[in-house]
Amino acid sequence: MDLSEKIVKLRKNNNLTQEQLAEQLNVSRQSVSKWESGQAAPDIDKIVAMGEIFHVTTDYLLKPSELDELAMKTEMLEKRQREILENEEKRKEKQYCICVCASIYIIAFALFMLIRQVSWINDVLWNIFPGATLPIILLLIATAAAILVCVRRKQRGGRLES
Repeated sequence: MDLSEKIVKLRKNNNLTQEQLAEQLNVSRQSVSKWESGQAAPDIDKIVAMGEIFHVTTDYLLKPSELDELAMKTEMLEKRQREILENEEKRKEKQYCICVCASIYIIAFALFMLIRQVSWINDVLWNIFPGATLPIILLLIATAAAILVCVRRKQRGGRLES
């Protein structure tokens, strides 16, 4: 693989456009395009800068080597694996919060139904909280509890405490 192919591959693996790479190197997009097509070669200072941007050595950029290629592929796979694991953790966190919130609201609804069925509590509470006030209070308490549980879990980094 020659320099032009490596520039294309590294740029794409780092999710950069030609414009973005050109901006980081303080050159025009057309210069990057010429480097990638093999019509021109970058100056040595631009090769050094690309090495820093892509986290590779200048040897890798300038010398053909299968080991460097394998190392780069391994690094890309590890990066992708980390991204997948992070996305899975985020998905689990959302799922946990949804389940907790649903459980809290079900408990609040059950509590409301229980209060309505017990007549002596019903008379006292409905006199204190007339109309729709009691259901609204229970809904607000349930919402506060759901928010509190999700925020505390997020502060702990998604870990369950033993």
